Amino acid sequence: MTTTFTSTTCASRGMRHRQPRRSIVPFLAQLLIWTGAAGVLALWWSDTTSVIGPAGWLTGAGRITGLLAGYACAVLLALMARIPLLDHSVGTDRLARWHALGGRCTISLALAHTLLIIWGYSLTSHTNVVSQTSTLVLHYPDLLKGTAGFVLFLATGILSARAARRKMSYEMWHYLHFATYLAVFLTFGHQLSNGADFVGNRLAQVAWYTLFLGVAAMVAWYRFAVPLRRGLRHRLRVTAVHPEAPGVVSVHLSGDHLDELGAEPGQFLRWRFLARGLWWTANPYSLSAPAHPGRLRITVKAAGGHSTALARLAPGTRVWAEGPYGGFTAHRRTAPKVLLLGGGVGITPLRTLFETLPGQVTLIYRARRPEDLALRGEIDAIAAHRRAAVHYVVDEPAGYSPPLTASGLSNLVPDLAAHDVYLCGPPGMTEAAIRALREAGVPGRRIHHESFAF
Repeated sequence: MTTTFTSTTCASRGMRHRQPRRSIVPFLAQLLIWTGAAGVLALWWSDTTSVIGPAGWLTGAGRITGLLAGYACAVLLALMARIPLLDHSVGTDRLARWHALGGRCTISLALAHTLLIIWGYSLTSHTNVVSQTSTLVLHYPDLLKGTAGFVLFLATGILSARAARRKMSYEMWHYLHFATYLAVFLTFGHQLSNGADFVGNRLAQVAWYTLFLGVAAMVAWYRFAVPLRRGLRHRLRVTAVHPEAPGVVSVHLSGDHLDELGAEPGQFLRWRFLARGLWWTANPYSLSAPAHPGRLRITVKAAGGHSTALARLAPGTRVWAEGPYGGFTAHRRTAPKVLLLGGGVGITPLRTLFETLPGQVTLIYRARRPEDLALRGEIDAIAAHRRAAVHYVVDEPAGYSPPLTASGLSNLVPDLAAHDVYLCGPPGMTEAAIRALREAGVPGRRIHHESFAF
């Protein structure tokens, strides 16, 4: 059966809880997105005098879906531009879910636009769809490039399907997504050259250019210029690599002016190690200790080629770090009591929160074996210092792993429903924990989790 080790269970003393203000940025972001979509529909409406016959209806529908697809492209790029205000308030994983949903909608709109326009034009010109397709692609301005961009969008959508993602590495998936930049560039021209809503409409053209140039500027600044500037200023280097548990190591780093990063407990950075076989990709790893003006630390489990290679890093290796990212911080807290629930290497952001969150904090750390409890010595020291409760739950050596249940969690934390819960662990554990917490009466708004799965 599961073994539970419990540290001191007194409430924390000497730490005052300050009620944070819930951010309205997620609401405002969604409001802005939908307001923009309404504006796009208003553009179509103002330029449409009448719709007559099947050809008119099909062409009109094609115009609407095309306008929305173009607008959605700008939204998708903005969501993944890593704008700090959005990232820290909405959360990286939530933005990624919005991006994934928006991507499916964008591809559907682009496909509908293509089919509806071809069909509508073929009815108007009394030709078959094959002949009309050839005419559009070969003889309309910028449509050959637009077609190439459309094909790139489709390819990206197929590769983003869950079945396809399982068969490729994070690095390959990440770089293939850069094709969307090229796809947007290729399709942008044909919108203004052929779109009935833009031809001769100077105000609409200026608005469209402003939208896309503004998004391009944000992408260029936050995804390229800022990481380059910080890499040159902070001069991060590996100072040591220490084993923490079987297959788990801590990478210690030093650098200059690291306080300027503004990294908060619970956040992560994207790390690019300038070593052989590692320099070409930047992977997300959470800080496993509070940031210090001269040093940082991450703790990584060997789960792939990149993470496995970190155990062999030599001291002095140069590092570029992008971030910090994520909203898995104290700002999400809404209640005086907090439960931190972690599994495996998911303990890394929770360890920093356990040290820094004020008020009454309880930690539950699940692992397969006692020796897999990484950072346990540090956690025990923090628990003793702040007089907080820690429950270590392991499956072996008994060899029996009970599922996460409402009753099991309530036995460890009797007033569970009165807690905020910060949750980090493998996907299966996270899903089971959310179900158990909801069944135990914890409101969904008090369950905070962030996933870096692609």
